Amino acid sequence: QVQLLESGGGLVQAGGSLRLSCAVSGNIDSINTMGWYRQAPGMQRELVAAVSSGGGIKYEDFVQGRFTIFRDNAKNTVNLQMNSLQPEDTAVYYCHARSSTWPYDNWGQGTQVTVSS
Repeated sequence: QVQLLESGGGLVQAGGSLRLSCAVSGNIDSINTMGWYRQAPGMQRELVAAVSSGGGIKYEDFVQGRFTIFRDNAKNTVNLQMNSLQPEDTAVYYCHARSSTWPYDNWGQGTQVTVSS
């Protein structure tokens, strides 16, 4: 099983930056893809960015070059650098790991990001 622990959320003004970090432990070798999702109040959880074990990266269109996802294999973390934050980025951000063994989908507890105008 995989355990995920997020950190780095908080309150920031529009145009500011935050870096989210997800510490990964457990059956790390089983992980295929890691990513960040977010869920705003009353909205469905949506993908923000993901990185595969082979290094392939996917960003959703709304990121528009503002966010960068990167893995630090030495520290077993996956990070999301968020720049030029806007109020519409306000949400709970979740770390996700897709594993090749059950349970296939692993989630962190979430970290709140609030962007004030």
